[in-house]
Amino acid sequence: MQDVREAFKQTVGETIRSDELASVLQTCGVDAASVEFLLQQAQRFTENEVVSVSAFCDSLLQAPRTLSLGKSVAQVSGVETWNAHDDDLKQIAAMLSGMCKANTVPEALKEVHALLSLGHDLWTYAYMRKLYDRSPDLFYATIAEEPAKLLPAVYTPTVGEACQKFGKMPQYRRGCYLCISDRGYFKEVLREYAEAELEKDAEGKYLCDCIVFSDGGRILGLGDLGAWGMGIPIGKLDLYTVCAGFNPSRTIPLIIDAGCSGPEGNTDRLVIRDNPLYTGMKQGRVTHKSPQGTIVNTAYYGEGNVIEEFMKAATELFGQKCLLQFEDFNSNDAFPLLAEYRNKFLTYNDDIQGTAAVALAALLGSMKLRDPTCNVREALLKQTFLFHGAGSANIGLMKLLNEEAGVPLSSIFVTNSRGLIWRSEDGTHGSFRNGEQKAFAQVGEPVFDSKNLATLVENVKPTCVVGAVGVSPNCFTKAMIEALLAISKRPVVFALSNPKTQAEITASDAYEWSKGKVIFGSGTWFAPVEQDGKTFAPGQVNNVYIFPGMSFGAVCCQASSIPERLFLAAAEAVANSLGDEEMALDMVVPKRDRIQEVSLNVASAVVLEAQSMGLAGRTLGADWATVKSALDGMRWKPQP
Repeated sequence: MQDVREAFKQTVGETIRSDELASVLQTCGVDAASVEFLLQQAQRFTENEVVSVSAFCDSLLQAPRTLSLGKSVAQVSGVETWNAHDDDLKQIAAMLSGMCKANTVPEALKEVHALLSLGHDLWTYAYMRKLYDRSPDLFYATIAEEPAKLLPAVYTPTVGEACQKFGKMPQYRRGCYLCISDRGYFKEVLREYAEAELEKDAEGKYLCDCIVFSDGGRILGLGDLGAWGMGIPIGKLDLYTVCAGFNPSRTIPLIIDAGCSGPEGNTDRLVIRDNPLYTGMKQGRVTHKSPQGTIVNTAYYGEGNVIEEFMKAATELFGQKCLLQFEDFNSNDAFPLLAEYRNKFLTYNDDIQGTAAVALAALLGSMKLRDPTCNVREALLKQTFLFHGAGSANIGLMKLLNEEAGVPLSSIFVTNSRGLIWRSEDGTHGSFRNGEQKAFAQVGEPVFDSKNLATLVENVKPTCVVGAVGVSPNCFTKAMIEALLAISKRPVVFALSNPKTQAEITASDAYEWSKGKVIFGSGTWFAPVEQDGKTFAPGQVNNVYIFPGMSFGAVCCQASSIPERLFLAAAEAVANSLGDEEMALDMVVPKRDRIQEVSLNVASAVVLEAQSMGLAGRTLGADWATVKSALDGMRWKPQP
């Protein structure tokens, strides 16, 4: 509407009948489709009353949001009405208002500690969302005071359950929904959200540094949660701010609502789409089989598809330097969409590249734990890797190991549901399911039972095992751990699947079965373990060590693209941040309470690498100290 407002400035003070508004809009250069769309948003001017054109424009700009809300929320006239239309929602909203009275950080911590004492963090999550709605500054200052304790409550692991119940909790203004039924109008939807929620510069232009967007199609290891997946981009951007220093008023958490599967589409068989409190569009996803034989979302492909329209609309409104981060798309869509758009926009996929980078950081950290004096990059080249699961996380890590770190394909083995992935010598057949899996397939069908992980380990002889299968909890057995110990004195074992209920092995089992010899990392948090008089604190191999710093560095230096080389630099920065205390606890990544320091290290490494590759539109310094100081000065800090 900002463009329309500018055009209307020339006619301020003139009055017309409402039935002439369409012709006025067309005179101002608005296309016919947008005229129809805009008039639908101004139902108050449907009769032949006399109004000023400026009043019409103002009514659209100042009206409550309708376009950028979840479809079901918009249908009941907005957030406040939604929260009052259901008795349970109304009661929960009243309870949260009664709980959340804090005006200072100490008061907020006192309230949140009481909720944390219950031992279940869903109420803490709900409280923190209410606190954000009251005061973003107080929200972020509170988290920054105790990040190790509060980050798990506002993001993983709590956010998984929060997304499964997202519509059962009160809704708030934060979060933009782009529904595929609004194709052709995405720019107007984004503009409405920006007008209501974003900062502007002195010239009235919207300021947006980044958008984290998902379609809710693969939320963590929980499957398709549709519009209820909004908790993921919201939580992701919370970490952008707390860890790296993004100004929250210059970010947009966004869901592309392309429909939602039935109970068969999520791991817990929950009724999401047909729940009375579902906030999105109540229709199934429209899919088709891709040329590679995978099932993909039809709306994401072809000329003028919704991903392309969204990205073009976002960069037209906010500029080419606005970062657009893919999050929690189904793997079948994630890989081709990243390949299509990574060189056209400033974009990356955190599930593929961020997960890969933090896992690489943890592997580099593992090399350091084995031998603190070694060259970690060289030590990595001597390893044999077994990846259990061929989803986006493991594929991304394998690509990073092979293409950037130089690990040969002969040292990389990967499984899918059929066992070890293999291909014929001519590549015409095998157990691979798509091109990404085929690229890492071993030549020749295995002559052993490769579905049995202990047998697979005995034959492949890996020194590092990475599990990210997502649907097979506790699949790393005692027999498998014993087989690993017969190969390496200190095997590396990562259980990266989220949430904790999906982990391939628990920390206590890993340390107990190996007598503390396994170097263990997990995708979710596990409590420290005592084994034979030594304390082990498992490192949480979570993207939070990568994506806040990666994004902050890329945005601050105005990078033109984000190639894999930047993720290698980020991974090395994380590994180099390990300190003596973490080494003593056998942690493969730094402690969570150092996350702001680590994020600044990552951002600095990313900027220096981007500058050396000629990708930076703005130079922040010629050396580490200068770049780090410049970035530190650019961080947003809450003022509670």
